[in-house]
Amino acid sequence: MAQQQKQEPEIPYLTRTQVLVAMGATAILLWIIAKVWLQFGRFSLMSWRWHETELLWGVLLGLCITALSGLAYRLWPDYRRSANYYLEMVLKPLALPDLIWLGLLPGLSEELLFRGVMIPAFGYDHFAVILSSVCFGVLHLSGSQQWPYVVWASIVGLFLGYSALLSDNLLVPIVAHIITNLISSYFWKIGQSQIIKN
Repeated sequence: MAQQQKQEPEIPYLTRTQVLVAMGATAILLWIIAKVWLQFGRFSLMSWRWHETELLWGVLLGLCITALSGLAYRLWPDYRRSANYYLEMVLKPLALPDLIWLGLLPGLSEELLFRGVMIPAFGYDHFAVILSSVCFGVLHLSGSQQWPYVVWASIVGLFLGYSALLSDNLLVPIVAHIITNLISSYFWKIGQSQIIKN
């Protein structure tokens, strides 16, 4: 029986500091792109209001996306390999408290650009949601063999995009994104520590 070879990274593994700096730099870059686009575009940022019901919808959506991601991880081997590659590169060097930044920085900056700016810019319709979701998926491309991860990120982008479109409140996808990142990364880290112990 042939042993399955571990996929070697096309990008060298990063240190904890490099991952944190890269997350911060990416968040700032996405924020700058969003601000420039808003400055020169003829549209307004999608509104976001603090409302308990929509906050709860964001939490529930985040839990649903997390559960679906877990299901995809178990049932789709190509996605599992792709996710492990990506998560090992990003999460392995991080300590558990760093996961707060992994939840907040992408959750805020990516939602600002991909849902808050792109959906209004492209017309507040199905086309806008689909296009912003594909762009969101491509942002998660970290190597030529990572297409299953990109496909899944695009599907997640559809959930986030439609939650923004239907609620007309950017708070819903922001909360869902933060919850998804926090819970998924925590369970992945815990799972990896269990593998190391065994």
